[in-house]
Amino acid sequence: MVNPIDDIFTQARSGSVAAIIQVLNDKLASSGVRTRAVLEKGVLQLLCEAHEAEQLDKSFLVDRVREILESLEPANIRRVRINSRIVREQQLLWLDEVSRDPVNQLLWFYDITLKKPSLFKRLFQRPIIVEKRAGFGLPKQMGGSSSFFEREQRQFWRGILIGGLGFSALLLLLAFVLHSSFGLRLSEQKEGEKPLNVAGNSKPVPVKLQSRDMFAEAVRLAEQTSALGKQAQSRDEWLVIAAKWEQASALMAAVPASHPRYDVAQNRAALYKQNGETAQDEAEKRQ
Repeated sequence: MVNPIDDIFTQARSGSVAAIIQVLNDKLASSGVRTRAVLEKGVLQLLCEAHEAEQLDKSFLVDRVREILESLEPANIRRVRINSRIVREQQLLWLDEVSRDPVNQLLWFYDITLKKPSLFKRLFQRPIIVEKRAGFGLPKQMGGSSSFFEREQRQFWRGILIGGLGFSALLLLLAFVLHSSFGLRLSEQKEGEKPLNVAGNSKPVPVKLQSRDMFAEAVRLAEQTSALGKQAQSRDEWLVIAAKWEQASALMAAVPASHPRYDVAQNRAALYKQNGETAQDEAEKRQ
């Protein structure tokens, strides 16, 4: 069996003005304030009455009414006008009286706009349907009697929300991984460009140059130059050979001390330099 209090709150949440009045009267009873309400053109016209003006303190009553209504989250009601006056005899057309002469009819009035419920509440809150009883609408929550279409619609929108959240989380994770990976490579690149000193040479040599195998390059160049020396005839050919021997000697001299064949490189650097001088002599003989 449904708890009557829960049923009243359910009705109020569906937008039932009668239920809203009942909840407000219950919450404001300790303050000596009674309420009546009419929904007109989308605005909830609320009349608050008390026997003394002190009971209708504007700052207190506005905040309290706003708090109660926003906790109810009544469907399709966002704009509320709070009217206050000293209690009078029952008037069925009180809104007409107030609208015609608000200065003499009211102590004050104040307009408020209720906050909208969050997206999660709107999607996951159980829908409410209205049954017609005794000539007026009474809401009840949809349970086992809800139609297949309505259940599918709720599941569809929940799936959209959960899927969207999951996709957003995946994008954030991917962005974090890419950022971390790119930042690490950029850091390594910057560190690789820092100059280091080569033993025996006060001038810093970039790591990129050190990463080359100077020894292997010098050997290849020496082998090519030696082959050219067997065929050289003219002065210009010997000058080219002399320049290549000088280049091979420079490469050997640039081999770092950490290289496993550093000692051999130093010897060959002197040898290649001597070969260059010999080639230079051969070029001079052909002037």
